[in-house]
This record gives sequence, structure tokens and C-alpha cells, in this order.
Amino acid sequence: MGVSLTDIAQDLKDNDKKVQLIYAFNGVGKTRLSKAFRLLVAPKNDTDIEQTGLASKKILYYNAFTEDLFYWDNDLQNDVDIKLKIHSNSFTGWVFGEQGQDQNVIDYFQHYTNKALTPRFNSNFTEVTFSYEQGNDAPTQNVKISKGEESCFVWSVFYSLLKQVIEVLNVAEPTERETDQLNQLEYVFIDDPVTSLDDNHLIQLAVDLAQLIKLSESELKFIITTHNPIFYNVLHNEINKKACYMLDRQEDGTFELQEKNGDSNKSFSYHLHLKNTLEEAIENNQVQKYHFTLLRNLYEKTASFLGFPKWSELLPDNKESYYNRIIQFTSHSTLASESAAEPSPQEKQTVKLLLDHLISNYSFWKEA
Repeated sequence: MGVSLTDIAQDLKDNDKKVQLIYAFNGVGKTRLSKAFRLLVAPKNDTDIEQTGLASKKILYYNAFTEDLFYWDNDLQNDVDIKLKIHSNSFTGWVFGEQGQDQNVIDYFQHYTNKALTPRFNSNFTEVTFSYEQGNDAPTQNVKISKGEESCFVWSVFYSLLKQVIEVLNVAEPTERETDQLNQLEYVFIDDPVTSLDDNHLIQLAVDLAQLIKLSESELKFIITTHNPIFYNVLHNEINKKACYMLDRQEDGTFELQEKNGDSNKSFSYHLHLKNTLEEAIENNQVQKYHFTLLRNLYEKTASFLGFPKWSELLPDNKESYYNRIIQFTSHSTLASESAAEPSPQEKQTVKLLLDHLISNYSFWKEA
């Protein structure tokens, strides 16, 4: 029997470690944990609090709601005036209007992407355009950046503020700080900032974040969650004074936070955790759509380790049929109106068949 996310959030709040690093699969509850933690730290009823990322200036947090502040106007009629718009909120207003971080955001964004790819803010910081500068005065057309570049941009907004926060709070005497607006800040909660990033950007982001955290000399505490083993491992290896966990959701809807020592390869054997999760779901007849994603992930990792160019090559006979069945449940491009139904008993049996096939044919150790 596990506990609630509020209970886990309370344990994280009570912990005296400078950094708490949490690994969890997508869909387990990382973003909900960030909300539960924020409510414990800053329970004030604030209608804007879900979107701002800055709750009563006691906690600074980055999660899916932060990215939701930004949305595209694609100028479908003319395909010229393409811009990234910013929902009205106090977080970006504080970052740009009060703290003047716009140039730093541009610098960090170009650091992660391309020196020529230049964001330009309007006067009241409600929208951003992007263009490739040619080094002359010739006008350039606005472009729509990729999802990975957009994630880098949103992270750059947060990162620029975080860097300022750490620099300000490193001044030990509050009266000597350049602003008193950060004096109440106690926690930074960062929920999975690596969505849509390729490995190069992901590793660079992790290294930069770790270095920044190590520069923090104040009592500020950091909680970081991720679904990405590479990101987890970089932070684990770069940061001292940390506690590491794995967040897991139980079949009854409760949660368990297990303390882990070592990086993902040593402490929770990612591929073995996938295997065990699938076996438990099969044994308890609890196979859901997301278990097809875990099965595909296990096939991908096994294929990569063994040197197969495609994970589908590990499937049993009638490969195309099994491949299509897995893709039906794991495709990110499926429209809501066309989304796959809950697995049927036969489809649940397919999960068991494919897991057994992988274990029996590709050298997974089996107890005698």
C-alpha cells in the first residue's frame, strides 16, 4: 500500500537535502507532485498561481503549465506574421517587466540552439517573433521554430530567472541584495524540462543546471523530476549533497517514493524496471494503454544494446502485424477522436506474448 502525492510532497518538504532528484515514467504523476508540493509551500488561494510558476515568491517552479503559457499565432491567412504569443500572467511579467531578463533569455536561447536564430519581443512582452539574422540590415522573414527549439526558449526564460535568483540570494546580508523580492524564496521545483529536446541539448541543459545549482550558497532547496535516464544520470553525477528517488504509482492509485543510490544504471536498472512493471500488470490483469509504451521502450532498449537497427526486428513472426498493434497504442500523433480504445483481452494477451518472446529469445536472465 502506497501513500498520496501530498504525503510524498510533505516528505520532500521535510527533507534537509539541498537537491532531491526524482526519476519517474511519463504518466506516473510528476506534474501532479509539483502541484501538490506547491500547495504545501504556498497554499494561498491565488487564481493565477497555476500558470505563474511563482507562488507567493516562496517557490519557483517549472512544469507543463509553464510551457502552456506560450502558444503560436501561425498567421494562416498570409503565413508571414508568425509569432509565439504569451498568455497574460504574473510570471513572465515579473521576469521581463520587473527583472529585465529579456536579453539574457535571448543569449541563453541562442546558446542552446543557433546564434543566428534571434527572438524579438514586442514592447509589452506579450509576443515573440523569431528570425534568422544575416549579419546585415536586410529584413528577414519570421519563422516558426521547432518544438525542441520552443522548449529551449521556454527553459531559457526560466533559467535566466533562476540564475538571477541564485546570484541575488548568494549575497548573505538581505539588506545588501539588489532586490528584496526574493528574500522569501525557499524552493525551486523543476519538473521534466527535457521534453522534445535531443540528446545534445538535453545533456548541455543538465550540465548547465547542475553547475548553476552548485553555485548556490544560500538555503535554497531544489527538487528535480525527470523521465529521462540520461538527464537523471548527468545530474546525479554532477551534483553532490543530493537524495535520489524513483517515483512509482501502485495499482490502487497510491504512490511510492523509493530512495535510490547511484545513477539509473546502478540504482534502478531502467530496463529491468520496465520488465518488472509489465510482469506485474500482466499477472494482475491490469494491462492499460501505457503498458504498450513500456513494452515498446523495452524492445527499443534491447535492440539498441544488441545492435539491431530497428526494434521491430526483435518481434516474432508476423512482425508487421505486431508492430502495427504496438504503434496503434503508442503513436504520439493519434488524434483524440481517433485514439485507440482500451486494450481488449486479446490485446492484453499480446503484451504477455511479446514480453515472453523478448525474455525467452534475447538473453534476459530467468530464475531457474
